[in-house]
Amino acid sequence: MSDDRSTLTRDEVAHLARLARLAVTEDELDLFAGQLDVILGSVARIGDVAAADIQPTSHAVPLRNVLRPDVVVASLPRESVLAGAPAVEDDRFRVPQILGEEE
Repeated sequence: MSDDRSTLTRDEVAHLARLARLAVTEDELDLFAGQLDVILGSVARIGDVAAADIQPTSHAVPLRNVLRPDVVVASLPRESVLAGAPAVEDDRFRVPQILGEEE
């Protein structure tokens, strides 16, 4: 890994904290600067490892669609479906009106 990257300064960490709306003490600025440097270094090492001959992947294992086949089957009888409804009108579910007459 090339170590030509610069380390984060206290001012940069303070700026990031302001952007994230975090209240950070002076002691935390030094602590977070060191921790963020370690994180950024780890991310940079991943970029060094990536090779042009390796295909990018979004998952570690192959995925396939797990939907069942679309098969037409008979539906429930209307009478048994409407039997459980609190209100029925003209062989349909009756529901409260939510739109005004102008709709």
